[in-house]
Amino acid sequence: MPRFDSAGLITAVAQDAATGAVLMVAFMDAEALAATRRTGLAHFHSRSRGRLWMKGETSGHVLRVQDILVDCDQDALVLQVTPAGPACHTGAPTCFYRRLEGEELARVEPAPVA
Repeated sequence: MPRFDSAGLITAVAQDAATGAVLMVAFMDAEALAATRRTGLAHFHSRSRGRLWMKGETSGHVLRVQDILVDCDQDALVLQVTPAGPACHTGAPTCFYRRLEGEELARVEPAPVA
């Protein structure tokens, strides 16, 4: 089973099940993992709000979970998902739409596929 850290959290990477693109990274606690497994929709723990949140609860851009992979140390998850719209709150398809070039950030067009 997944192993949560001392704060009760585990890193969760959301990956597009069809393309392999990394969409976003967030944290889950036991409540978020249970809600995700129960509903089939990605839920996370918001560190800034200190509460459970479902991805897309206001935008409608939910992540439908197809599979949950656990890494070899059991301290990170990959959620293979089908997104219903952009994954990033900026409207980008993925949160990873910039690359580090020297001391600058450059926009990646189109979004990279992992």
